[in-house]
Amino acid sequence: MSNIIDEVIEHSTLIKAPIEKVYDAITTSEGLDSWFTDGAEVERKPGGWIYFRWTPERSEITEGIIEDEGPVIEVEIPKRFVFQWSPDNKMYTTTVELIFEDFEIGTRITVREKGFQETTEGRKAMMGCATGWGEALTMLKFYLEHGITY
Repeated sequence: MSNIIDEVIEHSTLIKAPIEKVYDAITTSEGLDSWFTDGAEVERKPGGWIYFRWTPERSEITEGIIEDEGPVIEVEIPKRFVFQWSPDNKMYTTTVELIFEDFEIGTRITVREKGFQETTEGRKAMMGCATGWGEALTMLKFYLEHGITY
């Protein structure tokens, strides 16, 4: 197996919504499907499973269905949610950590992802996830603050 890249993807955004609402929107099946996915499943407990499903109707893909899944590692409602998935290939997983912080005017959500392989494909996957997480947090913000979905 290749070496793992040292760098960590990290994005944060402030969302003008209560911490519980932000947490539920990204850590439950219903929450994810309301703004991001089409057919997500989340077992919100350590040892549970998270399954993402995107269709052309709910994403920028033009045809087909994209799916990814992995184990839920940590759950601390409403402060932290950690899972693994395989955004590059099914031979290894990366770890995604979501951190929620309560602020007077809303919630700061931070996403960190690490564990990409030190290969050309791993770097491309890291670049895609870095772009994707920035887009996803922006979409979540617009959904929770303005009711706008893709």
